[in-house]
Amino acid sequence: MAHLYVGTSGWAYPTWKPAFYPEKLAQKKFLNFYASKLNAVEVNYTFRQLVKETTVQNWIAETPPHFRFTIKAHQVLTHIKRLKGTEEFLQRFLGTLESLERAGRLGPLLFQLPPNFKADQAVLQEFLKSLPRTVRAAIEFRHESWFSNSTFSDSTFSNSTCSDATWQTLRERNIALCVAETETRDTPDVVTADYAYYRYRKPTYTAEERKAMLARMKEHLANGRDVYAYFKHEETPEGALYAVDLLQSAEKK
Repeated sequence: MAHLYVGTSGWAYPTWKPAFYPEKLAQKKFLNFYASKLNAVEVNYTFRQLVKETTVQNWIAETPPHFRFTIKAHQVLTHIKRLKGTEEFLQRFLGTLESLERAGRLGPLLFQLPPNFKADQAVLQEFLKSLPRTVRAAIEFRHESWFSNSTFSDSTFSNSTCSDATWQTLRERNIALCVAETETRDTPDVVTADYAYYRYRKPTYTAEERKAMLARMKEHLANGRDVYAYFKHEETPEGALYAVDLLQSAEKK
């Protein structure tokens, strides 16, 4: 049975009181309370630092067995090395997540590429070869060239478009396209894996927009695909409230 995992990109925000967190709730109890309302979270601080084992153990202790942690990949992989020559650091990064994986709590890894990282299928293909096939991952492309319909030809993708080549590269390794919805650009909602990944970054969404989100997620679930969906975090509680509403709506008969 496919599962729907919904949350936000972070949880440690005192400014979510009192709309989400109770006014008198201590910050050290935030994750436990968060996990009583939502069933997944996207951890973004791992972009700048490797997570410690003690922190991982605390996460596991503070959340129920069905809860999932999506981990954002370290900037060394995506922004410094730009997916090239990453094998050694990638193994180090994955090693910090072994306890989460053993506990069954690890969601997909999120690899967010820099906005100036232009389409390069060879680099992407080589990088994905280094990812263990047992690891779920999502790639967020932020340069338009990855989605271009311009035609090109090389030894791997003969007379193909850039977008077709991108989808094919991901499908070959069962890697999800991160469908990132923002105020300025929307990623095409293309299925490239047996699970789906959404990042909702707009500050507000209408009831109709959220209804459309849920309808799309139910399509994935009906086709046996798990869905991971994360709303914007930061200082206001709207993302968390949207996430709770969507998850509750999905659970209604």
